[in-house]
Amino acid sequence: MPSRSSTRLAALTVAAVCSAASTIALTSPAHADTVRIHDIQGTTRISPYAGKTVTDMAGIVTGVRTYGQSKGFWIQDQSADDNPATSEGVFVFTSSTPKVAVGDSVLVSGTISEYVPGGTSSGNQSITEITRPTITVVSSGNALPAATKIDAKSVPAAYAPAGDTAANGSVNGLPLQPSQYALDRYESLEGMNVQVSDTRVVGATDPFTELWVTVKPWENRNSRGGTVYGTYTSQNTGRLQIQSLGKVADFPAANVGDTLTGATSGPLDYNQFGGYTLVANEIGTLKSGGLERETTRKQSRSELAVATYNVENLDPSDSSFEEHAAAIVNNLQSPDILSLEEIQDNNGSANDGTVAADQTVRKLIDAIAAAGGPTYDWRSIDPANNTDGGEPGGNIRQVFLFNPERVSFTDRAGGDATTAVGVTKVHGRAQLTASPGRIDPADTAWANSRKPLVGEFTFRGKSVFLIANHFNSKGGDQGLTSQYQPPVRSSETQRHAQATAVNAFVKDILAKQRNADVITLGDINDFEFSGTTKILESDGALWSAIKSLPKSERYTYDYQGNSQVLDQILISPSIRYSCDFTYDSVHINAEFNDQISDHDPQVLRFRP
Repeated sequence: MPSRSSTRLAALTVAAVCSAASTIALTSPAHADTVRIHDIQGTTRISPYAGKTVTDMAGIVTGVRTYGQSKGFWIQDQSADDNPATSEGVFVFTSSTPKVAVGDSVLVSGTISEYVPGGTSSGNQSITEITRPTITVVSSGNALPAATKIDAKSVPAAYAPAGDTAANGSVNGLPLQPSQYALDRYESLEGMNVQVSDTRVVGATDPFTELWVTVKPWENRNSRGGTVYGTYTSQNTGRLQIQSLGKVADFPAANVGDTLTGATSGPLDYNQFGGYTLVANEIGTLKSGGLERETTRKQSRSELAVATYNVENLDPSDSSFEEHAAAIVNNLQSPDILSLEEIQDNNGSANDGTVAADQTVRKLIDAIAAAGGPTYDWRSIDPANNTDGGEPGGNIRQVFLFNPERVSFTDRAGGDATTAVGVTKVHGRAQLTASPGRIDPADTAWANSRKPLVGEFTFRGKSVFLIANHFNSKGGDQGLTSQYQPPVRSSETQRHAQATAVNAFVKDILAKQRNADVITLGDINDFEFSGTTKILESDGALWSAIKSLPKSERYTYDYQGNSQVLDQILISPSIRYSCDFTYDSVHINAEFNDQISDHDPQVLRFRP
């Protein structure tokens, strides 16, 4: 199926194969009388025949990819060996539309290559391929090798072996143990015809026409049908990505909790955007799980409702304003204060120096009012052009919306893109030097990243301090299916520095006023169990309110079939220990194929 991810992968395939072909020293051909597919796949992730040529490799065509630049087909040997570690299938890269069909019996000669999707710097595992092939069709219409079933019994509970310390933590050279580790089990089936049956969807169909299922129905399941990622060692081994070799229009539009009934079968591939992927010739029938969008309760008159919501690169040209407004009014019940992330400037991605976002914000405010909500007021600080990361030219930033009929904003001049806000003590109470302001924007922790927006509010005569955040993204981290185990999370270095700065600022407020109500919220881009969160919480300055929920309900985002936390609301001790707050992650986006943002919003209600 010609998804965008497949197209990107295909382009890299061509470059990698051409590069490899120019650097590998070829040895004498290996004839198929002595070498079969399981021989070239071998018992590790790297073929013992890499760089060598093979002649008349026999197999049955089990799948054909005719789209994009990664054109080719999979073949499988009908004469399997008795070693469960060796795959019987392999991909043949043709670069042009293959002149074979599923069911053809073929002889393939070519060069064995190890291709790393995304390049070696990505840390991904490699795919064993036959490149520069010469193909002979022996016969057509043959029965396919029986699909190997992937199910709860066949996938081990342990995820991956620890990498070889002598190879910088890589598992590539380790002998495969498919009965011990899930990644080894999938690798032992690379290129083979596989099948899953009656699988539950744990990652909704995305814009790239792919979805995620689990073959382990009870693995960290939550009540809405997802699979929760709750620790760094809970990778959820039953997850598998599904794409299709059929027409895009025929791909199911699935939500989390739906089921693909019957068989879904096809070759097992590996790509840089999710690792092991069943590329289906046959896909199961979609059965709805009846998932509905959640609605939180309305705050009482004496409760202050504070929400965070990443609206995903919102700019005036978007068509989602009415939907966002309806979600804020109906599903979030018109919070008193909204911290919005990813508000873009007035002309979106046009990279012309525009930084103001008043048109973007006003369009959203008007849409909220038209949907029956309050007429919000707002505060923000425009960033310096192209200094805060995100889409070039978009100048994303955090914005406070607040209902002036319920809460007031304390304006103090002096806040701008480059001036650091401070905290003073006035009449025994903490007070910001600028409101709105930004936390130490010159600190290298915020290089090419969003600076926290700080504001001072008053509700029923009491001050509340809000810090709106959008921390450094996880871009550049090695994936869970990386060849390096455990994978390296390089991006968290900057988030740790950012968390340290925010924690220090909160401590400064609490040093001036021990019982101050402080809320740090937004897209933290890290888990509630992460080092980033621990730093934010250090010395008891803050506590992540999502931990007030049962573990099965702790998620705001769905990535590769893992329901996980990225967005958080952290509260100071005066709020936490009042025992008078409620927290809700309102699931309206992440689990749905027709989402208006990839993040779910959260709401905190408390009595200052």
